[in-house]
Amino acid sequence: MTDVSLPTFDEIAAAAADIAAETIRTPVLSLTSDRWRGILPDAASITVKLELFQQAGSFKARGVLLGLRRLDAVQRRVGVVAASGGNHALAVSWAAQAAGVSARIAMPSTVDPLRIEGCRAMGAEVTLCDDMPAAFAEMDRVVAQEGRAILHPFDGAHMTLGAAVCGAEYAAQAPQIDTLVVPVGGGGLIGGLGHGFKLANPAVQVIGVEPTGADSMTRSLAAGHPVALDKIATIADSLSAPKAMPYSFAVAQQVVDRMVHVTDAQMRAGMGHYMDVLRLLAEPACAASLAAICGPLRDELAGKHVGIIACGSNVSVARWQTVMAG
Repeated sequence: MTDVSLPTFDEIAAAAADIAAETIRTPVLSLTSDRWRGILPDAASITVKLELFQQAGSFKARGVLLGLRRLDAVQRRVGVVAASGGNHALAVSWAAQAAGVSARIAMPSTVDPLRIEGCRAMGAEVTLCDDMPAAFAEMDRVVAQEGRAILHPFDGAHMTLGAAVCGAEYAAQAPQIDTLVVPVGGGGLIGGLGHGFKLANPAVQVIGVEPTGADSMTRSLAAGHPVALDKIATIADSLSAPKAMPYSFAVAQQVVDRMVHVTDAQMRAGMGHYMDVLRLLAEPACAASLAAICGPLRDELAGKHVGIIACGSNVSVARWQTVMAG
């Protein structure tokens, strides 16, 4: 796979300044409360960046805003289209409404109704599809018939740049971190976040986390080229990309040091910990980093300064309860 050009320090700084007035510098929290005793691994420190407090409820807001900035006048007049399981859909709906741009969203019909209604409340036209592959097919159909610009949920320079802004921000807030553990759906978050962090600290180890039933990036990195999955089986709909894509895969090749898997049960446990300790209503993807450090990575984090990310959480109480019930 041919290397892609990653954003420079100056490009990340310029992007951060460009969207600063419209986005939130999300807080970081040191997980030192006694309530975490017996839950967390024996690391030197563990810090979480709370991206669920970002505009539209996830890290996606930065990249989507930057993508809208790149549209020309004709594209803005025709509008945009996206396929998403929820967080990206909400970010596109939010940013498009603020910019006065028409948005079409293709979503699986099985997603949390809170996400569907949230998009519609912000003026987006939502088309419900059978599953994520069908949603991507619908996105392509809309492009062919209407000429709308695609705001892809993870594959694109603007999404990597937005995540890099987040990474640089995190590195400035918690410079002690030497091990960064990041959820992976399509790879846009880990590529940008890891790169932005590595510009500040080249020695940081970037570890990706995928569900056992949706591990297209793990398989792609092992194969050396983007791989598509025959099926997806995970409770983490925000991590259910059906295939790796060329751009985000090429970025991940340069940034990701290793990948690990988490099970649905481990993500449910992470969701429970966030609720019990922090009173946060976390969706499965939001809990994936926590699940990884409490699960497959637990025994190797002694002495490490660990950074995790609560990447977003747009989940209703009813859906959270359903997921937790298994």
